[in-house]
Amino acid sequence: MAESVAHVARRINEIVEEGKDSLDLSNCKLISFPDGVFKVLRSVCENIRVITLADNEIKALSGNFFSIFTELRELDLRGNKLTKLPDAVAKMEHLTCIDVANNNFTVFPDKLTDVATLERINLEGNNITEIPVEKLSEMPALKWLNLKSNPLDSSSQLALQSPHNFDILLTTNS
Repeated sequence: MAESVAHVARRINEIVEEGKDSLDLSNCKLISFPDGVFKVLRSVCENIRVITLADNEIKALSGNFFSIFTELRELDLRGNKLTKLPDAVAKMEHLTCIDVANNNFTVFPDKLTDVATLERINLEGNNITEIPVEKLSEMPALKWLNLKSNPLDSSSQLALQSPHNFDILLTTNS
């Protein structure tokens, strides 16, 4: 545990000292985003464009996360234990890519459809059965949606087969 904490601290210090625009806390055995990180990064939060929290054990993100990292462009949360995203994700004005593959979502994170700048959504390897296809079609920037390895119901699969203004990756049951 102490080794994990030291690893996180080193990565955060790099961001502050070197003024980097990305924060990589993947494979740090995190169960949540540490509140202490918000305090340490307060002075550079506006500079951070990319955050990777992949391959941890995170079960939830606080709404605080999205209100602090307001300039975020890419968020990688794959390989965690998330079941939902906080409503505050809808307020992300610059987010273009979110990766929540291989988590525990059973419901499509609806608030993602409110992010007008979102171009890429990766939901591969979850347990999602229904997709809000109409809402997704109304997203102005959406270019790519990965829904592979989700047990989509037949109405969602049917709706996704018609032409859309974005690419869809889908596992077919053939």
